[in-house]
Amino acid sequence: MAWHDGTVTAPLTPPHQPNPHDPWQSPPSGSHLAPAYDSPDDPDTATELRQAAVVTVLVALAGIALGLLWLWLAPRVPLVSDGSAVFLQNSEGEEAIGADGTFVLLAAVFGVLSAVAVAWRLRRGGVLVVVGLALGGVLGSLLAWRVGIWLGPSSDVVARAREVGKGVVFDAPLELHAVVVAVLVWPFVALAVHVLLTAAFGVREPEPAWVGEGWTSYYGEPGAGGSVPPGSAGPGGPGGPPAGGPGGS
Repeated sequence: MAWHDGTVTAPLTPPHQPNPHDPWQSPPSGSHLAPAYDSPDDPDTATELRQAAVVTVLVALAGIALGLLWLWLAPRVPLVSDGSAVFLQNSEGEEAIGADGTFVLLAAVFGVLSAVAVAWRLRRGGVLVVVGLALGGVLGSLLAWRVGIWLGPSSDVVARAREVGKGVVFDAPLELHAVVVAVLVWPFVALAVHVLLTAAFGVREPEPAWVGEGWTSYYGEPGAGGSVPPGSAGPGGPGGPPAGGPGGS
């Protein structure tokens, strides 16, 4: 306390204690960083590995449906034989390019659907789940490509031409000319959509806070020595009563 003209005044902050409202002061000794979020829904590493494996398998198996749709929707390339060689019936046709375009469009659709399904089902999925989604997209695209070729027209064009005879139109084998690009469409689209969905609808985790003597977390959990809640004025603080009490003794 200090005497000034017969008036008793008290210091706003005791000399041995830091101002609790100073945002730039260092945390006191003995304080620690409180966990920002602790929920039983957060998966551990083993659980996340299992989730990533399930995502990879399911997304890859969806490639069978992509292959069947590609086989059904892709335009056919008509061929014809003159008895000694096989030719395109329409040399200016764009059916071969159409097969690649159909596969790319279908792969993009499957990328969107798989990303939406994973983001909706596993909202707390971590990096391993995202890796599983991308890997499943690559495997699904490769599986779809092979399914379309296996179930499509025969790849032995000469034998097929001899079978149908001279002058008879038949379908060429289903092929992908830009295999690398077509295979990467699904995983890239899935990753992009998953990132957007996570940013828009993902679970927000609050920032961690220091907890210790004289400190508190953002959740109002007092430290070992208690603390002043944010926004309130303690003794000696701005807007609070003097340290000496209402009477100023």
